[in-house]
Amino acid sequence: MLLAVLFSNNDGNILVERFHGVPAEERLHWRSFLVKLGADNLKGAKNEELFVASHKSVYIVYTMIGDVCVYVVGKDEYDELALAEVIFVITTSVKDVCGKPPTERLFLDKYGRICLCLDEIVWKGMLENTEKERIKRLIRLKPPTEA
Repeated sequence: MLLAVLFSNNDGNILVERFHGVPAEERLHWRSFLVKLGADNLKGAKNEELFVASHKSVYIVYTMIGDVCVYVVGKDEYDELALAEVIFVITTSVKDVCGKPPTERLFLDKYGRICLCLDEIVWKGMLENTEKERIKRLIRLKPPTEA
């Protein structure tokens, strides 16, 4: 199961978060743990260079995309290899929505479309869609046409 997808800025402020199957009382712990992990390791990291960690029998894959940090947390079948695929789909979609690796301002300007992408990629803690074109089609917000 994918437990969490988080985006933060360089200062550690959470921009977007999605938790699945994580009790509310544990979410603060995860937020602070992931932000500290990023602060310790992402300084000077190349764009989209993947980092891997494990904590309490879960796997964490994280990276920088532009000025934004991305964290994906999973367990069971979502090991570091599966999470690398998930984070690749997420970063590709974010770059596609923004037109380039985002600054914090550009990310927040495109917040709604990025959230729609996340909802299409991850559904109830499972990887749902990985195809870039399909995700683009699904987030257009047009009602289905009746033929």
